Amino acid sequence: MDDMPLQCVMCGTNKNSSLMLSGDTCHECAEKSRVCSKCGNSTVAKSWADSTCPRCGFCGNNTDQLEALARENARKVLIDAVKLSTTPMFPNLEVEEVKGVITAECVFGMNIFKDFFAGMTDFFGGRSKTSQKVLRDARETCLTELKKEAYELGADGVIGIDLDYSEISGKGKGMLFLVASGTAVKFKE
Repeated sequence: MDDMPLQCVMCGTNKNSSLMLSGDTCHECAEKSRVCSKCGNSTVAKSWADSTCPRCGFCGNNTDQLEALARENARKVLIDAVKLSTTPMFPNLEVEEVKGVITAECVFGMNIFKDFFAGMTDFFGGRSKTSQKVLRDARETCLTELKKEAYELGADGVIGIDLDYSEISGKGKGMLFLVASGTAVKFKE
């Protein structure tokens, strides 16, 4: 039973089970395979054109690409650190510089099924979880965009945030339009 041929998942050749590693990869392919440090893809090394992963395009040997990935992750952390407040001041922090008024706009489509179930909830009463989810997603997306705008201006906070919701409808289609606005500020250290 040990000499039964098995097909290698990497190269596709049939080999005796004694020549297979872990039942699905032959020893030759295991020695030639590479694992992408970004997506975890494991493929035969010859499919890596210019040392680039065939699945995600990440170059495991390129330090510039690794540094760019690290910079992007650091940027996301800094954007997430931007403070938001609907009040004209942020508690325990003093404004050093006003960077300017910023806005973020988001438009979300409410598909026909959400519209239908919201209409049923309106008719029979109760809460519409689908509509609440769309509103929540719109708010979170808009506030994230507001943080990005503030970060691009060099601000570390946005005060006096106002959220304005509108519905755009016509021809059987409903869209939710949300505008978030506020004042981008730099706080004193």
